[in-house]
Amino acid sequence: MLTQTSKKYQAFAPIALTDRTWPSTTITKAPVWLSTDLRDGNQALFEPMNGERKMKLYHELVRIGFKQIEVGFPAASQTDFDFVRRLIDEDLIPDDVTIMVMTQSREDLIDRTVEAVKGAKRAIVHIYNAVAPAWRKIVFNMDVPQVMQLVKHHVSHFKMRSDAQPETEWTLQYSPETFSSAELEVSLQACQTAIDAWGVGPNRKIIINLPTTVENATANVFADQIEWMHRHLVPREHVVLSVHPHNDRGTGVAAAEFAIMAGADRVEGCLFGNGERCGNVDIVTVALNMYTQGVNPELDFSDITGVARIAEECTSLPIHPRHPYAGDLVFTAFSGSHQDAIKKGFAAQDPNGIWEVPYLPIDPADLGRTYDSVIRVNSQSGKGGISFLMEREHGVVMPRRMQVEFSAVVQRATDSSDSEMNGDALWELFDATYLAAPEDDHAIICHGHKLADDGRSIEMDVSIRGERQKLQGQGNGPIAAAVDALGLPLRVDHYEERATGSGANAQALAIIEAAMEGTAGSTFGAGMSHNIVTASIQAVVSVANRLNARRVESDKAAVTDAA
Repeated sequence: MLTQTSKKYQAFAPIALTDRTWPSTTITKAPVWLSTDLRDGNQALFEPMNGERKMKLYHELVRIGFKQIEVGFPAASQTDFDFVRRLIDEDLIPDDVTIMVMTQSREDLIDRTVEAVKGAKRAIVHIYNAVAPAWRKIVFNMDVPQVMQLVKHHVSHFKMRSDAQPETEWTLQYSPETFSSAELEVSLQACQTAIDAWGVGPNRKIIINLPTTVENATANVFADQIEWMHRHLVPREHVVLSVHPHNDRGTGVAAAEFAIMAGADRVEGCLFGNGERCGNVDIVTVALNMYTQGVNPELDFSDITGVARIAEECTSLPIHPRHPYAGDLVFTAFSGSHQDAIKKGFAAQDPNGIWEVPYLPIDPADLGRTYDSVIRVNSQSGKGGISFLMEREHGVVMPRRMQVEFSAVVQRATDSSDSEMNGDALWELFDATYLAAPEDDHAIICHGHKLADDGRSIEMDVSIRGERQKLQGQGNGPIAAAVDALGLPLRVDHYEERATGSGANAQALAIIEAAMEGTAGSTFGAGMSHNIVTASIQAVVSVANRLNARRVESDKAAVTDAA
């Protein structure tokens, strides 16, 4: 429990932007995406990726459709330097993909960075320096004019070095690191200094990247900051406005979405939100959020499970089972009311209509997921989920009252075992409850039957209380004749038959609801056979046994109460 202390934290309020427009803006197209999985994400790993794993993830990012990929910090790591050179020397960069590398604002690091990427068709070099008051004062001991001189000097140095390598199309990305904690005027001055030093023009754009280096305010504050910068950067038409949200407050996705609404053209982040501290913005979530709103994210997540497994393999980081869109359980409903709504939604869904299945914001099939795990049964589940699994996996369509009855059987089983029940386990329980011959002294076991040609007379070969005997009965059909043969006061309230499976393997499932004089309530019995008459006779015997068992239990309870 948090208690009141004397510690003080800085609160960040919305800026004075009274005519903000972003709250009423709708996202209508995807931004430029920059994956920083191989740089920002890699440096945040307990064990950074080796060259093999890094290459595997790089190829996956290309396959997904990223057109800009940050591939490393070559001036800070020989491993990164070698990786960048391999991409270039082995011609592993597709013509429509641009690599990006990062460097701090130091001449020797900039020189090393240019050396790493020379010969590439296109390259983005990302230069950054912190501008927020705490960093200026505590980390660098610089005032604002000194910060601006640093920006001008190092951007000019990179311009000089890159101009000497005309075979590569160079783009500068400048980041006022710690932007979200800095004064807007200082951030703008730093960005304009970089813009002027780079010499932007129609064929010489610059990427201005505004990071929430440490997320320290609500997402609407970041949106205000982005809209303010969007309005003040000049010449805006030659500036690609980029954002790099982190997730320290858990609102990185909201910050990215608000930033796009506020004027951002580009978003940097990682698959599944990997990165320092609480991670970078989760590009999978932002992109698929757009997809659910009818916006093409221009990234291919049609096999989200495959993407997740490669990311896990390369980073050694597990993806949470409740991770949006990609988690193993995000399309799974255990709740009975949820299952019932999903079952009805699937039944009502028009294949050519708007997706409208309750509790499923996206069709799992669009992400390459099957419906196998949409509904799973545990002690919290209800009849809807149980009937869904029985119908989908075994072709058993139960009447609604039978769904209610069987769900109570399942509830008792899951309560006693404290575990989940899959489709096969449900079938075993259904078979034991309705189809299998009981193993008690009062059970009726049917060994066979002969039905007259007119279907009105039957001879049944049965064992009752262990004694084998022949029973005869008559009625207006096989079911009535079987009831008459058993000699029990059964009242058949409902009968239906269905086919399970198709072709040569198809079997008939007969279901009977019946009541018996002297026994409270009605119950169900079922029979299954390739022959519908045989299935019907089995169902009569099944319901008779279940009603008999209920009567015996009732009699025992009455004796106990009397005692």
